[in-house]
Amino acid sequence: MSSKQANEVTVAAIQCPLGGSRAQNVERVIGWVREAAKRGANVVLPSELFEGPYFCCEEKERWFEEARPFEGNETVALFAKLAKELGVVIPISFFEKAGPGAYYNTVAMVDDGGNVLGCYRKSHIPDGPGYEEKFYFRPGDTGFKAWKTRFGTLGVGICWDQWYPECARAMTLLGAELLFYPTAIGSEPHAPELDTRDPWQRVMIGHAVANATPVIAANRIGSELTQTFYGSSFVADMRGDKVSELDRTTEGLVMATFDRQKIASYRASWGFFRDRRPELYGVLMTADGQHVVRAAGKV
Repeated sequence: MSSKQANEVTVAAIQCPLGGSRAQNVERVIGWVREAAKRGANVVLPSELFEGPYFCCEEKERWFEEARPFEGNETVALFAKLAKELGVVIPISFFEKAGPGAYYNTVAMVDDGGNVLGCYRKSHIPDGPGYEEKFYFRPGDTGFKAWKTRFGTLGVGICWDQWYPECARAMTLLGAELLFYPTAIGSEPHAPELDTRDPWQRVMIGHAVANATPVIAANRIGSELTQTFYGSSFVADMRGDKVSELDRTTEGLVMATFDRQKIASYRASWGFFRDRRPELYGVLMTADGQHVVRAAGKV
């Protein structure tokens, strides 16, 4: 293997409908993971909460029955076995039950050897018509993560996280070379005329530019319960140029290959991290621009 090949990483994001049963959805995603690996992918990203329909569009007690613990999770174990078989890294999104009354929107990170590296719990939890996640999920308590894998150090945020530049910057400061965002987003039931597709893409493209880091986003398609999801999954390079994209309705993969050394050189040459002034950013540690927010358990 040449040094160039050793530095290369091929990423893929899956776009598909997910309105079926858990078994049907898992089987569909497995099929696309296999297809991505067949096409040379090293890291394959399914969309958010792919085991079932996006239930957060309504507040129904019955959906809590779908949550499963991180330890001993059958779907995580199934995809860990698949990751080892295919030699790919897979971030696995699921509804986690961590304890009595403690539920999270979680990603389990599995490397190409089938090892579960740990989990990340979604930090930013939306609460609005059609996206009523605060009814179901606690805010994540893991902090942001950057996972070291054979194919580079990878950051994973979950859906609403993707709108926050602080999340992208934190993951990159932790060493992330590529940023991945599993997503479930589409129509706005309270405002049918509102189309958020372009702003959704633009904010992540901004993260790619500001962090000189490729961004990979996976969204679902089709209609479920009260919403229609607009797909538009894409990969942007470290310049923010979209190098692979699907439309609003097509099932398939977005894929791209990156040279990690070129990413590192490009990032260094722009000086975004060299010229940062952390000592001036104290206002970011406040909720209102005035009062410092202290982390739980810290003085």
